[in-house]
Amino acid sequence: MIAIKNEHELELMRQACKITAAARALAGEMVRPGVSTKAIDQAVHDFIVSQGAKPSFLNYSGYPASACISVNSTVIHGIPGHYTLKEGDIVSVDVGAYYKGFHGDCAATFACGAISTEAQKLIDVTKQSFFEGIAQATKGKRVQDISHAIQTYVESNGFSVVRSFVGHGVGRQLHEEPEVPNYGNPGRGPRLIPGMTIAVEPMVNVGTYDVRVLKDGWTTVTADGKLSAHYENTVLITDGEPEILTVTEGL
Repeated sequence: MIAIKNEHELELMRQACKITAAARALAGEMVRPGVSTKAIDQAVHDFIVSQGAKPSFLNYSGYPASACISVNSTVIHGIPGHYTLKEGDIVSVDVGAYYKGFHGDCAATFACGAISTEAQKLIDVTKQSFFEGIAQATKGKRVQDISHAIQTYVESNGFSVVRSFVGHGVGRQLHEEPEVPNYGNPGRGPRLIPGMTIAVEPMVNVGTYDVRVLKDGWTTVTADGKLSAHYENTVLITDGEPEILTVTEGL
């Protein structure tokens, strides 16, 4: 069942999402050569807790960290550890914060120093595909209108969209109905209704869209070892234009 939020619930979600977006921005500022992924995770954890919130991901189905930090060919769910970032890496950071009963969820991919032209194009296309998608996130449209717009833009730029993992509703639960794929046929899926809150999150690969999950049960990498990028915001369906709840300047 798709949860439709009332104004009180939406105000709480805005607060949760503001904390979440600020945590993503903090992580992005830390992406530079010589910084460990564990240090970024610790900073995200400490910031979220300092705001009176809880990291949504920590212990979620056993996940051991507060942020997912995925480097280069890791698509999603990279577990922070002792890896030290290097010049030329691209670093996807996915964060969530739980505040007063509601979750926010967002992600972005950041350049570590100077990166290749291909890597920069991948980051740019992934981010823009999100905006192409939410241009369709209006009352009366359907979920796969968003999906189709993302897929069309990504593939027109020579990249592929991951199919094994999708966006989702978000609110009282970190993952709610409906699923929001990044590929599909327009005019399909649940109809978009004001009060719906969804996490739209293109995951885009340079090569094949096939992925594999490593033995830790979390870390998900491209099947061909090529680069991947991720961009996500929590979005509210309204009577007019969609509202990005996890908005921060520059992200």
